[in-house]
Amino acid sequence: MRAKAGIATLVVVLIAAPFVAIQEGVVLRTYSDPIGIPTACGGETDKAITIRKRFTRDECISIMGASLYQHALELDRCIFVPLKENEAAAVLSWGYNVGTGAACASTLVRKLNAGQPASVWCAELTRWNRAGGRVLPGLVKRRAAERQMCEGK
Repeated sequence: MRAKAGIATLVVVLIAAPFVAIQEGVVLRTYSDPIGIPTACGGETDKAITIRKRFTRDECISIMGASLYQHALELDRCIFVPLKENEAAAVLSWGYNVGTGAACASTLVRKLNAGQPASVWCAELTRWNRAGGRVLPGLVKRRAAERQMCEGK
């Protein structure tokens, strides 16, 4: 039996936050990501923060925590089945990276909501390894790590 755990729980956000920080890296200034999108802190692409040039570590932690929670709330609107905490944290990391619109419209979420086993829908994570139409080694590595988390390994 699965534990009832939505994406937007404090525990899930707390599990996902250090994982996301490691995967994204924390950069205390605005920079261009591998496909040229202005980015800051732990992968933030929000237009409001790309105007600023420098951030403190505390600002980046605060921004990422708030952003992860917002992403979690948005994912909760399209995921209708209970998840284990590790599954929810992996989905949150992925949804934070690809955007909740893409996540909610994905085959992964369709399979998840259809009640397919985690071994089936967690495998979908590895398909999300492209940005700007090309496979990025960093995304291959990240998706493998998210899949391991999702599968409880």
